[in-house]
Amino acid sequence: MIRTLLSLAAAAVLLASPAGAAEKQPESTRMPTAPELKRATARFAPVDIQADVSKLPENERRALAKMVQAAKLMDSLFLRQVWAGNETLLLDLLEDESLLGRERLHAFLLNKGPWSRLDHNAAFIPGVPAKPEAGNFYPAGATKADLEAWVKSLPEAQQREATGFFTTIRRDTAGKFIAVPYSVEYQGELAEAARLLREAAELTTQPTLKAFLSKRAEGFLSNDYYPSEVAWMELDASVEPTIGPYEVYEDEWFNYKAAFEAFITLRDDAETQKLAKFSGELQGLENALPIDPKLRNPKLGALAPIRVVNSLFSSGDANRGVQTAAFNLPNDERVAAEKGTKRVMLKNVQEAKFNRVLLPITQVALAPKDRKDVSFDAFFTHILMHELMHGLGPHNITVEGKQTTVRQALQASSSAIEEAKADISGLWALQQLVDKGVIGKELERTMYTTFLASAFRSIRFGIGEAHGKGIALQLNHFLDTGAVVVNKDGTFAVVPGKIRESVTALTKQLMELQAAGNRASAESLLAKMGVVRPEVKRVLDKLENVPVDIEPRYVTAEKLALEAGGASEPAKK
Repeated sequence: MIRTLLSLAAAAVLLASPAGAAEKQPESTRMPTAPELKRATARFAPVDIQADVSKLPENERRALAKMVQAAKLMDSLFLRQVWAGNETLLLDLLEDESLLGRERLHAFLLNKGPWSRLDHNAAFIPGVPAKPEAGNFYPAGATKADLEAWVKSLPEAQQREATGFFTTIRRDTAGKFIAVPYSVEYQGELAEAARLLREAAELTTQPTLKAFLSKRAEGFLSNDYYPSEVAWMELDASVEPTIGPYEVYEDEWFNYKAAFEAFITLRDDAETQKLAKFSGELQGLENALPIDPKLRNPKLGALAPIRVVNSLFSSGDANRGVQTAAFNLPNDERVAAEKGTKRVMLKNVQEAKFNRVLLPITQVALAPKDRKDVSFDAFFTHILMHELMHGLGPHNITVEGKQTTVRQALQASSSAIEEAKADISGLWALQQLVDKGVIGKELERTMYTTFLASAFRSIRFGIGEAHGKGIALQLNHFLDTGAVVVNKDGTFAVVPGKIRESVTALTKQLMELQAAGNRASAESLLAKMGVVRPEVKRVLDKLENVPVDIEPRYVTAEKLALEAGGASEPAKK
């Protein structure tokens, strides 16, 4: 039997509640065959994700197993948030024992739905609608214009609730829009997740871990996530769990609504200590940003911890399609302003991406003389700086005299602009730290070429995805400014004398666009620059046999579940 992302037993755990039926596509729409689906899923290289839990006391391993159990519930919630028909469709797929059925199930679990996230969300299962841009956060039949008009009609306090991270919008018995707290919308799964987190809290003897788990359990039930976000910022333990509603990518209408996810990880103390020095540089970088000084933040949040971790288990929005290599949370602007944000680096995931994906790309995208300048250190350090730079630059802004946020002002375009900003300003910041002597001079030789090679890695995620569209914008900017050139053989190269100025110019442009909160300008820029040009496509076409990303197999988590007496079944191979 083919290997699936989850075993059939684990897949069944995803099913927690009934869902709406799918709208039908025209019967003439051709769906992929079993061999075609197998080739599509083969773009994700299977990788065993392991972490050393041997040094943890027995009680901490038991607590960890409880966290993994709670994390599995985030899959069920995320499936429902993507599309109301997902759970019903998964039940049907679990019943289909044919070769085509098995391949469809594998692709479904990989994408968390019946649409290929690498292929502009093309459907691969008959009878499903186009992937809903609104996800399942808003009422069926409602239009984006309906929602915008309704929100504008509300008093300010109710507007904040309607556009907040942790509510869905539904219709009441009279057919009027209402905001429903996640604690009500998803109360079954959240009650169970809260129970498991409380049991984990009772098992651990690490005070800050106990505090986070207890407060996150309370947040699941009260819908008030602020106390647990603060506790997460203050977390200092061998286990580093991140679980709850966070990213807003699935809400492609407004980028308002947070999707459920989980990262259960173990802290790498030695690597974390190496990077601690970067936290102390953030205010200096903010003060030096190449933007109008009035737009800089004179006092960043006090906390800016950096954690290097090894992944044990991910789920929900953290495990669909392309895998997360690092993250910067929380997204709640209140917490970011008051406490700062935490940067978490998934080292074992990054190593897998570098070895299985990026190194093979360099053999195609770069000239032989430049390939030696691609290094894991540059790859890892830029990802860190990308996450650090999410916390810098404009966030809380004023548009037409009204206080708002960049996310709310730019709506659906905010994610791609923010990802591009973090990328390009991350390069700018690394150059600043090299100049200052915080980072060794050798990184200046490798960081730009490594980033160029990685641009081809990221653009393969698809320009319908925020990271892919953001990287297309940057690559086209480099080409237009002469900072990157195309060699006669079609390979790409950095122009050392121009790259620094080009990076600074785009950093300024994107941050000032965010500060203005001009949605039309953001949409126009992405429409013009967030595209794949012919010279880029020629390289991409040559990468057909190189994996796009990895497909994790959480072998340590499976062993933990078995040790704890769980019902987890090893993944099929």
